[in-house]
Parts: sequence; C-alpha cells; structure tokens
Amino acid sequence: MPAKIDWYYHRKNCQTCTKSQDFMASNSVAIGETIDARKTRFEPKEAIAFVRQADEAWIARGKTVHKIVFKKQDIADADLLKLIIGPSGFLRAPIIRRGKKIFIGFEPEQYALFLGVA
Repeated sequence: MPAKIDWYYHRKNCQTCTKSQDFMASNSVAIGETIDARKTRFEPKEAIAFVRQADEAWIARGKTVHKIVFKKQDIADADLLKLIIGPSGFLRAPIIRRGKKIFIGFEPEQYALFLGVA
C-alpha cells in the first residue's frame, strides 16, 4: 500500500519543495490536502502553535534532521523558531503531516523513514 500524507505545505518555484514533490511522486505518495505557502503564511507565533500541535516534529536543516518528541523533550519557543522560520520570517516549506507527526524541510533518507518507503 502506498504511503499517504494528510497535508502538504509548499511554495511554488522553491527548489527544496520541488525535491520533496519529486521524491513523493517517485514513491507514489498520496497527498490529502495541499496548501500554497505564498497564500497561507504562518507568522512566528502561529508557526510555533502549529508545530506544537504535533506529537513529533522532524526538522531538516541541510543534512541535519532534528527529531523533537514534544512529550519527552522540552524546547524553548526561541530555539524552535530558529529551526522552523525561514529567511522570509515565515514558517519554512515544504512541510508534510502524517497524523500527529510533521516533517519540515527535506532530506531524502529521513523523508523515506518518515514516510515508511525506505
């Protein structure tokens, strides 16, 4: 059975978003809802609230992926903001959500693990 995500947040013409989309297409990942990050922006306060709704967040910054399990780890809002806010001052893209877990950014090996296509 192919992998499925509930929610996909992306920005048109974003290189990382394109890599994410290509990965999902080549692995037959079904996408529930798609949100255009240029039309729906998350200010820092909204971004923190959104990310904290998840039980677990995987946040890719380059080759490093930070895995945060909110019930087990305490992370200050300022530290979380450094990981999730992009140069625009808004929530980074791409983001995928599966159930109560989210993945921000893109790193192919960790994406495969997150999606269960490894």
